[in-house]
Amino acid sequence: MVPGAETEERKARHIDIVLEENVASTLDVGFSAIRLRHDALPEIALADVDIRTTFLGKALRAPFVISSMTGGTPRAAAINRNLALGAEAAGIALGLGSQRAALEDRRLTATYDVRRYAPNIPIYANLGAVQLNYGVTVDDTRRAVEEIQADGLYLHLNPLQEAVQRGGDTDFRGLAAKIGEVVRTLGVPVLVKGVGSGLSVRTARRLLELGVAAIDVAGAGGTSWARVEGRRSGDKLRERVGESFAGWGYPTAPAVVALRRAFPEAIIVASGGLRTGVDAAKSLAIGADLAGFALPFLQAANESAEAVHDLCAVLIDELRIACFASGSSSLAELRDALETPV
Repeated sequence: MVPGAETEERKARHIDIVLEENVASTLDVGFSAIRLRHDALPEIALADVDIRTTFLGKALRAPFVISSMTGGTPRAAAINRNLALGAEAAGIALGLGSQRAALEDRRLTATYDVRRYAPNIPIYANLGAVQLNYGVTVDDTRRAVEEIQADGLYLHLNPLQEAVQRGGDTDFRGLAAKIGEVVRTLGVPVLVKGVGSGLSVRTARRLLELGVAAIDVAGAGGTSWARVEGRRSGDKLRERVGESFAGWGYPTAPAVVALRRAFPEAIIVASGGLRTGVDAAKSLAIGADLAGFALPFLQAANESAEAVHDLCAVLIDELRIACFASGSSSLAELRDALETPV
C-alpha cells in the first residue's frame, strides 16, 4: 500500500459514516438545561447587537470556528474548499482536519491547502497529539502549519478513539512533555482539543501549565468517535466495543462551566454537539470564548459552498437574535444574561 493510502481510506470512510449513520453520543450535550433571560423590553435595537470578537489576536465577525473535520482525500479537498469559502465570507475561523495523511504522503497536502480561498480568516492546522509518539517531530508540526499558511496548530487528544480503532495508536506515555516542546518551539499558538469526549479540569490544568494558547472542550453530546470507529471496523465484536462507549465522556455544556470556574483567564472553545446559534449563545453565556461547529458544517460542505454560506448566515442570525431577545447588545453583556444557576 502506498504511503498514506491506509490513512486516506480511513478518512474517506469516516465521512460516510458520520453523514449516513447514527453515531451520536448517547449523552445529552447539556444546553437544554441552560436558560438565557428573555427581556421583553430590551431597550436596544437588533441593529445595535455587535457579535464581533478577537480570538488569539485575530479579528472575527462572529465568535465561531468551524471545527476540525477532514482532509486527505479528493472528496475532503472539495469539502475543505467549501468550508473555506463559507468561513471567509462570514469572517469566522476554520480548523482543518488531521494532517497526518499529508505527512505520510505530501501529494495529499493540497486537500488541506485552502488559504487561497480564505486569505483573511484564521486557519488552524491539525495533528493528533499521540502522533508525537509515533514519529512525528516538531519539524513536522511546523511543516503542517507552514504548508497551509496556518495561523496556529490544533493538537487533538483522542485516546478513546485510538483504543477502539483496530490497530490504533495507543501509547500516550510521555506525551505531555512533547506537547510542551511543540508549544515552546513552534512559534504560533497551539490549541488542544478533545475528540467528542471532552476535557476534564485535571487534563486542562496540565495543558495550560504547558502553555497551550487555548482549550477546545470538544465534549460529548455530538458525534461519538468510539461509535464511528466501531462501525468502520466491519467487525461486529469491535462494533460492540464502540457502542459500549457511546455514553462516555463529559457533556459539552457542563464541561465548559467546570473549566471556566477552574480557569477564569483561560481561552476556551465550546464544541461538541452544538447545532444552532442559540446553542452558541448559551455556550458563550456560560463562559466560552468561541463556539465550534462540526457536523452541521460537514453536512453543508458536502453539498456546496453556498450551503456553507447559508448555514453561516443562519447561525449568525440566531446568535444575534438570542442576544437581542436577552437584552444583550454585545457578547460581554450576554455573559450577564444567564438565568440558570451554573
